[in-house]
Amino acid sequence: MHYVIMGCGRVGSSLAHSLERRHHTVAVIDVDVEAFRRLGPDFRGTTVKGVGFDRDVLLASDIDHADGFAAVSSGDNSNILAARVVRESFGVDNVVARIYDQGRAEVYERLGIPTVATVRWTADNVLRRLVPDGIAGLWHDPSGNVQLVEVPCHVGWIGHTIRSIELEIRTPVPALTRYGSAMVVADSTVLQSGDIVYAMVESDRLVDVQTTMSAPPLEH
Repeated sequence: MHYVIMGCGRVGSSLAHSLERRHHTVAVIDVDVEAFRRLGPDFRGTTVKGVGFDRDVLLASDIDHADGFAAVSSGDNSNILAARVVRESFGVDNVVARIYDQGRAEVYERLGIPTVATVRWTADNVLRRLVPDGIAGLWHDPSGNVQLVEVPCHVGWIGHTIRSIELEIRTPVPALTRYGSAMVVADSTVLQSGDIVYAMVESDRLVDVQTTMSAPPLEH
């Protein structure tokens, strides 16, 4: 598959290498040719000087054959404009824009443009490590009806299977992090000390899930 990235800062260059490691082709766009040095000598993709909302620049990046587009430059306006041009003019549905302004991010999410609100995301992650109390939201759909959340678990749940936890909280637990590595769970996966549990929860059931998991399991 072919992906186009606008912005060759730390995020853009890291993303480019991650995509190449997955055997995808990559084109990187930036207004500053010096920024391409971050890609290093091992980068095999294409570099294009310019802005990601310029038609000729996008064509030079082979946007016509792109399977996805990421706008991760340092400017909110540029990222959103580029994402809209790529989606509306070139028909690329798989677009993501990095946004610093949380308010703007929520607006564009409702318009169907997935965004990553950098400042809010970073602050939330630091807060979760400093004050690990309660459920922490990681993602929500644009309507706000469903959320992917990090669920703190009472030590009494250690040794229980993920399937038994799902039955107790009545919601899917698709993954967890163990020793710093994420893993997709199976019904037979057993919760271990230090695991970070992720659940997909309807927003109006967050309190119920938190109440259940913050207490030891009931004996049946």
